[in-house]
Order: sequence, then structure tokens, then C-alpha cells
Amino acid sequence: MQIEEHVQALREDLARIAAVGDDATRHAAELLAAALEPSFARRIQEALAESALELSAELEDGRIEVRLVGNDPELVFVPDELERSAPPGEAPEARITLRLPKSLKARIEIASAREGVSVNTWLIKALQRSCESKSGHGGSRRRLSGFGRS
Repeated sequence: MQIEEHVQALREDLARIAAVGDDATRHAAELLAAALEPSFARRIQEALAESALELSAELEDGRIEVRLVGNDPELVFVPDELERSAPPGEAPEARITLRLPKSLKARIEIASAREGVSVNTWLIKALQRSCESKSGHGGSRRRLSGFGRS
């Protein structure tokens, strides 16, 4: 969804309403529209988030999320595969925010698409593999560094 188009439409609506007045009214409307632009965008995003919550409550096999792509919101259906990707007997209980370089995010998205799973599921599986492989290498192995004299 191109949010900028909707914000621009609101600015034009305000300009049309102000056109019934004099030049001072038109100028005041232009200043108000510029000042309110961030608020317009935020309110649109809030309305989308509310809609996503309402839709999610109606779904049995997933939820709707609002994600930002640049400055534009995107509605995304997320299936309940998180439960399926969790280890047996372990329900997903934790949520984290992860900040990635864009290039790494792109590589993760490609890898998850190649495996036919969501990015979330791919990351969970990659983390599980990483934790299992580290614990399997004999955690008691120690490494010395430095120098010696004889």
C-alpha cells in the first residue's frame, strides 16, 4: 500500500476545503497540511493495525500483521507455523526484535523462499541447528592462546 498517495489525497481535500476562503485561509491550510502529514500517515497505520487485529481474531490458522516496507505498510498473512516449527513439547513463548543488515535480510529471505518456509520458521530452524552443532562439539574443549618461553 502506497501510504504517500493517501496522505497526498488528504492534503488535496484540505486544500479544496480551504479554497472557499481567501488567500490567508488557503495559506493556513497549506501550513496545516504540511504540519499534519506525519500524523496522517501514523493514523492510517494505526487504522491498518486495528483492522489486522480484527481480522486476526476471525482467523483460525494464522494472523494478519502490518509490516513496514520503507515507509509503506504491508498487510501480511502469517500462518501458525511457528507452533509447527517449535521443538516437540515446547510452545513458542518468546518474541524478540532483531535488527539485521539489509543484505543479510535479503539473503535470509532468499534462503527461506528456497526452502518454502517463512523467514520466521527458517530463522528458528537455523538457530536450532546452530545451537545443536555447538553443543555437539564437546563444550569442554579449551583453547590456549599466548606465547611461551623456555
